[in-house]
Amino acid sequence: MRRDASGTALVLTLLTALFFARVAGQALAAFAGVSWLPPMGAWYSGLLPYPVLLPVQILILAVQLTIDWQVWRGAGLLARPRRRVGRALRGFSYVYALAMLVRWLISRTHGIPIAFHWVLAAYLFTLGGYYAGAGAAGSRLSLRRRGVSGGRTPHAAGR
Repeated sequence: MRRDASGTALVLTLLTALFFARVAGQALAAFAGVSWLPPMGAWYSGLLPYPVLLPVQILILAVQLTIDWQVWRGAGLLARPRRRVGRALRGFSYVYALAMLVRWLISRTHGIPIAFHWVLAAYLFTLGGYYAGAGAAGSRLSLRRRGVSGGRTPHAAGR
């Protein structure tokens, strides 16, 4: 694994752990009624019914854990360089985070859900950077393997 990939894997894993804490906290508030956590109303904006939201959150966690594992290993379908996907994820993460900021500025409510939407936006931003950076490194490596240095095309290298 590349050194920068291990740093990315660490950040992705930490963001996944934060999102897990949110899902677990909300479930504890919903089902166990624990008094040391904020009440369900603080965790839940009501945009999706909780019986739909919880399975969606578990699915998101499963995808995150799969990505995290593959990035740690540096192998697997979800750890491959994808420059375009990386740029798209980064762009979407900006829009997503900004939309949540606007939502909070307008409503001044639902701070916990909005904060964890920012966690998910940070996850997408980090993953996008990994994909875009891995794609660039992969392209340079591919050029070096073909005997092209300095980013020149194979045609220009033959001159």
